[in-house]
Amino acid sequence: MASPPRRIIHFGWALRHRDYRLFFAGQSVSLIGTWIHLTAQAWLVYRLGGSAEWLGIASFVSQAPMFFLPQFGGVVADRYDRRRVLLLTQALSMILALTLGMLTISHSVCLWHVLVISGLLGIINAFDMPARHSFVVELVGGPDLANAIALNSSVFNGARLIGPAVAGIAVAALGEAWCFLVNAVTFLALIAGLLAMRRSPFAARPRTATMWRDMRDGIAFAAGTPPIRILLLLVGTISFFAMPCTVLMPIFAGDVLGGGSARLGILMSAVGFGAMSGALALAARTSIDGYARTIRLVAVGFAGALILFSQSHWLWLAAVALVMIGFCQMTLSAASNTLIQSIVPDRYRGRTMALYTTMFIGMTPFGSLAAGYAASGIGAPATVAVSGLLALVIAALSWRRLRDPLGTEK
Repeated sequence: MASPPRRIIHFGWALRHRDYRLFFAGQSVSLIGTWIHLTAQAWLVYRLGGSAEWLGIASFVSQAPMFFLPQFGGVVADRYDRRRVLLLTQALSMILALTLGMLTISHSVCLWHVLVISGLLGIINAFDMPARHSFVVELVGGPDLANAIALNSSVFNGARLIGPAVAGIAVAALGEAWCFLVNAVTFLALIAGLLAMRRSPFAARPRTATMWRDMRDGIAFAAGTPPIRILLLLVGTISFFAMPCTVLMPIFAGDVLGGGSARLGILMSAVGFGAMSGALALAARTSIDGYARTIRLVAVGFAGALILFSQSHWLWLAAVALVMIGFCQMTLSAASNTLIQSIVPDRYRGRTMALYTTMFIGMTPFGSLAAGYAASGIGAPATVAVSGLLALVIAALSWRRLRDPLGTEK
């Protein structure tokens, strides 16, 4: 009788830390706004551009900075007060969301407006995400770190479940502009949480090298640590092959499944539901034993689910496949995040999480661009099917190479 309560307590154990509770609550609101924005933006680009190429280009523009710039963001996260970095990135993102909302509501928005604002948001995120990932250790740390990372993933994917569904209804009823304005308001929740934290004054870290040398040192550390290197490569390749499914979603909703923005919301929420389920399953685990085995299994499951989705011509089958895709991808990324953070020394944490950001998000613009052009030539279903087959090859090649870096796997 005692086991279930202990499991429930462990599930939310990181929430006993006051500052983490504020961070958790602020993110819960802000990320819902972000997913509302992203869903409405995809539909706006499809409406203005009217082709798969523009969907791929728009996604590339917004995410390309996540490949080229996170290492600078990682150095900043290792050198400066991470809370102040996050306050700045949230304020700038709020201003850009408000700008896009005002352009859209005034009917003066053009495709180039969306591309420029998306690119600027991508640059901001390249500094935000390394600071956000490494900031969690300052709020929790120790044995609660794995639980905090899993809860962060739960927040992200809870927003991914709620945001697109709200956006689908809002776009159909009110238009895209109100989605962007709502997102601007939600940034205030995380800003308020960061300001309310009671933390010791920031102690400046000693600087013995230039930013460029710090960046090279961080890359050398990750490349020279085999478990981190393998996990980063696997996360990057899976992220690349996941993008055809995401960037081509409006085409599946509109052309393959014969729906509109409301159906797009359903499909994107299915991915979010699966991803949230994976994150919650990790949060409920009492240890990280067997994480490497889990990563290997979900890598194979992810590839199979992509192939299933490519052959789906019914909404219910597409939704089931997308739930599987979301579950496998988020389980892989969150488990890899936890293992990496359990290995890395704190002095390298920001730069290593910058590399994780590059692999997890920075690879996606190249997948987006490839998906847009491939779909124009061979169609969206065939593009996703090829991606699934290639992802299956990568999963098979990594099967023997990936072992538990902490030696807990039996």
